[in-house]
Amino acid sequence: MIDWLVQGDSFSNCNCDHWCPCQFEGLPTHNSCKGVEVFRVDKGHFGDVDLAGVTVALVFEWPGPIFEGGGTMQAVIDPSATPEQRDAISRIVKGEETKEAVNHWWVFHSMSDAILEDLSLPIEFEMDQDERTAHVSIPGYLEATGEPLRNPFNGASHRVQIRCPDGIEFDIADIGNATTTITGDIKMNLENSYGQFIYLDHTGNGPAHVL
Repeated sequence: MIDWLVQGDSFSNCNCDHWCPCQFEGLPTHNSCKGVEVFRVDKGHFGDVDLAGVTVALVFEWPGPIFEGGGTMQAVIDPSATPEQRDAISRIVKGEETKEAVNHWWVFHSMSDAILEDLSLPIEFEMDQDERTAHVSIPGYLEATGEPLRNPFNGASHRVQIRCPDGIEFDIADIGNATTTITGDIKMNLENSYGQFIYLDHTGNGPAHVL
């Protein structure tokens, strides 16, 4: 198995309510699942290929709960990545060179019947986990924003977290409100639904756990 590492900010939005029952082994809010994850590698490698600076968007949909399968997925990789970086990150997010079921990318790929061709499109991505804010723009393909959950009475921001010390995606996720529009092959129109802000720390053996 090729040694690899991916560390960096990750923002996700799915069609579930803000507490996303899938995180607690429940069924998705609307029975089906649609979502997007965008991340930028701060530090990483795939063998001897340096992955620092690579930005990726992953788009998924399933007709029912993820564990029932039948999904469709597509990766978008910023064109600033070299051919070697594109190949490496494409393999990582499709669960290759990864132990079985140890991270969410392996699971998402294994639960998808249709793997659409990777796209090379410019990705604008900004995220601040402490502030629970994010902005993503892939012109002509995807627009997404994330913001804090807010007190309905005075508008003050809430900081709400999910802690999963033995999870396959994160130790700590900050939860927010998110909106996404996708006009590509996997169309999506999410509004005021589950937003997730995490720091990825993944290897082929699964995510690092520090709690």
